[in-house]
Amino acid sequence: MHIAVVVITKKCAGRFAFLPPQYSVLTNQTDRKKLTVYDPVPFEFRTLTPADGMALHRLVRDCPPLDQNSLYCNLLQCSHFQNSSIAAFSNGELLGSVTGYCIPGRADTLFVWQVAVHPSARGRGLARTMLNNLLIRMAPQGIRYIETSITPGNEASLRLFTGFATEQHAAMVRSVLFEQLLHFEGAHETEYLFRIGPFAAANGSDTQN
Repeated sequence: MHIAVVVITKKCAGRFAFLPPQYSVLTNQTDRKKLTVYDPVPFEFRTLTPADGMALHRLVRDCPPLDQNSLYCNLLQCSHFQNSSIAAFSNGELLGSVTGYCIPGRADTLFVWQVAVHPSARGRGLARTMLNNLLIRMAPQGIRYIETSITPGNEASLRLFTGFATEQHAAMVRSVLFEQLLHFEGAHETEYLFRIGPFAAANGSDTQN
């Protein structure tokens, strides 16, 4: 049985002060019907490679408010962490990416570092499609949870991951990851950690009761 404890409204979406530390997103079939159903996205999906480093660097630059990492960092994302990433190409151009890594010592958890969709490719459900495809690809490796961090001002990311959790019939738990004053000395908004899961086991069985 799935119970909705909180409903995120348009007025307060993205502002976390009203959210309790732990809550479940809407997961029953009636609520799922409210989700927009997208046609298949006409993109080629594959892992990132070191040759994509510069393209990833440009993509992140074109997707504020994402933090711009150094080109060297992007090259590491495309090499050391390529197996925990997914990219969307159209006519050879990188238009979307999800980069992440498996948390050391927690082999069942994928941390999503950044989700980037070029402005020209938005409005077609590409970010959700990439997350779904990445989860499907990594589930056989034992991934049961996805974590990510979101700042209060990033309403688009909150909508994306709330919708993703709803679609996956998974709970979402919120906590503080890096605090504005303690960790950033006031130079950056607090980063809130969102933990989504558990997802269905790789063998297809459902862990939800």
